[in-house]
Amino acid sequence: MNDVVIIGCGVVGATIAYELSKVKGLKITVVDQQLPAQASTGAALGVLMGVISQKTKGKAWQMRQTSIQRYETLITELEPLTDRTIHFNRQGILMLLSEGFMSDSEKEDAGISEWKKLQEIRQSQGFSLEIWDTAKLKQVCPHVNNDQIVGAVYSPCDRQVDPTALTLALIDAAKHNGVDFKFGVQVSGTQPQSVSPSEKEDSEKYCSQLETTEGKITADWFVVAAGLGSSLLSTQLKQMIDIRPVLGQALCVRLGDSLGNPDFQPVITGDDVHIVPVGGGDYWIGATVEFPTNKDELIADRELLELVRKQAIAFCPDLATATTIRTWSGLRPRPERRPAPVIGKLPGYRNILFASGHYRNGVLLAPATAYAICEMIIAKQS
Repeated sequence: MNDVVIIGCGVVGATIAYELSKVKGLKITVVDQQLPAQASTGAALGVLMGVISQKTKGKAWQMRQTSIQRYETLITELEPLTDRTIHFNRQGILMLLSEGFMSDSEKEDAGISEWKKLQEIRQSQGFSLEIWDTAKLKQVCPHVNNDQIVGAVYSPCDRQVDPTALTLALIDAAKHNGVDFKFGVQVSGTQPQSVSPSEKEDSEKYCSQLETTEGKITADWFVVAAGLGSSLLSTQLKQMIDIRPVLGQALCVRLGDSLGNPDFQPVITGDDVHIVPVGGGDYWIGATVEFPTNKDELIADRELLELVRKQAIAFCPDLATATTIRTWSGLRPRPERRPAPVIGKLPGYRNILFASGHYRNGVLLAPATAYAICEMIIAKQS
């Protein structure tokens, strides 16, 4: 048996644990200093913008494609196994095109030419995108009412999922497959050692065990999926991967009734503001993007959250009568001076894998990240 320790149990760590739990010959332990689905996972909206994203090639698109396809089977796999219901909106994402947020060149054709190019690319990749004019938008979504909206792009293949419900189901399913979870356990250090000359792999070190508040944990593989905590671990190993926080706020409002047609409730997005139906006439609205000040302080700016709420109302005026029932915020892990996310071997170590720094796409890219980690471990096993 190969022992694998995963550090961090947000949606990324939980997905890795579940996918690895189906690989024969692995004994898996997950440790986290918090309860599951806290931090950025607990604050995420779970909008899976894959097909409607502007990424069309390379790793950025491949990961989105892999994840979108896996979600179609993952939810139906988890629900009967865990006896949990996971909110999973299969009604797509509707992106509003608004003159107010376009350049002069885009306004000439309402940005449609660029969307038509993407539509053709997606069709060749086996996905559908629909471009709607204002008449079609008014017919299908009469609740969207703003004079500056010049059309919309509808992506029927994209989805939205409740990140917390998903993470808890992944944990239950992984437990069912024998994974051991240790919550409230903090990693206090590591014990790397040099590899003997006969075993050297480009002079890489080998990490034999973790030091935690519950004692030492020995393993063959360590997977760091600790979000913002990943930087501290990399510093302890003298291979700093700089991951910094970006704050995001969101709110939940209660309208009582569904916006527009209750049988057609896609996620509505525009100008980076998401209106997310979660059932029963409730909607999540978000999210802000707030960077640290010069003093590296991150304090939630209520005025920015109010601007997000007002923009949602500008798109769907009926939201003006909704009652705010909850507000929340979370810190997203954003890699400094490198693309997000950071997936692969920690430089200088042969058995420490990084799966962190997903910034705003942790929920979206969790399945592809888990597949990538599985492939790295399986390749070494064979």
